[in-house]
Amino acid sequence: MREAQLYKPAKGGYVDCFLCSFRCHIADGKFGVCGVRENVGGMLYTLVYGKLIAAHLDPVEKKPLFHFQPGSHSYSIATVGCNFRCLHCQNSEISQMPKDQKRIIGEETSPEEVVGEAEKSGASSISYTYTEPTIFFEFAKDISDLARRKNLKNIFVTNGYMTKECLDELKDVLDAANVDIKGFTEPFYRKICGARLAPVLESIEYMRSLGVWVELTTLVIPGQNDSEEELRAIAKWIAKTDRTMPWHLSAFHPAYKLANLPVTPAETIERAREIGLEEGLRYVYTGNVPGMKGESTFCWNCKKMLIERHGFTVKKNVVEDSKCPHCKTVIDGVDL
Repeated sequence: MREAQLYKPAKGGYVDCFLCSFRCHIADGKFGVCGVRENVGGMLYTLVYGKLIAAHLDPVEKKPLFHFQPGSHSYSIATVGCNFRCLHCQNSEISQMPKDQKRIIGEETSPEEVVGEAEKSGASSISYTYTEPTIFFEFAKDISDLARRKNLKNIFVTNGYMTKECLDELKDVLDAANVDIKGFTEPFYRKICGARLAPVLESIEYMRSLGVWVELTTLVIPGQNDSEEELRAIAKWIAKTDRTMPWHLSAFHPAYKLANLPVTPAETIERAREIGLEEGLRYVYTGNVPGMKGESTFCWNCKKMLIERHGFTVKKNVVEDSKCPHCKTVIDGVDL
């Protein structure tokens, strides 16, 4: 246990946590909605500091980030816990462990050890992923500070539910984020995720204002968020906010409490990509369906292929000094 940050004592032994947009008001002896922050005697403690449940070397494309150091590898870590309760969670065994199994496990690891392993692996970045990184903020922040001094980039793969106070603490060390836009209605967020949409959109806008490179992902779930109306609404919002933000459209595979639903048809994913391009987005990608045209990066001006991918593998990258070699148009991103 370690005292948490981003909270304040309240009356009657309560504490007010302002790490994420749930802004939990927590009684003594109780936990926040994440299940890994506990009020003990009027002080808030994080129960997952230094407790790694997963550590792997991944292609950065797996985050997915296609315009951030393409072809590089990212040392990817997680603790247990999440502040959402998505019915379709792909990593529910670890994300929901504190709630479903009433236990918190992990291998004791220091920030120095994480950064050392990242350096040893040849990674260009460290990704805080697999579960929601916001809930292990204190650990992620200490690692990020060390990583920055070692010239490693820091990436959050996130549901975007952190507060502005949290992002202000991260602004000097967070380089990139992939943020889920899980749907585009409040009823969907309440029913499927146990959360709200509005704070997610606010976080995306705030990250961009802080200079964080942002890419977005929507997992397209049959019968839940796959209507043309909803997909077009997401695309219109992205175009209005910043049309240079890449949008990843991933096929759903049955999982957790939505195991009864079918896999998303490839045709639905391709149509979603068309909608994004119709609304003026520069970069729209398909995911979880290897071999589709939408895995590769094309120049938004002359439409020629620039980065050829298959799955998470970069087969060819002809971008030169962040420009299309054919028409010299600037291609948005970091270290392309």
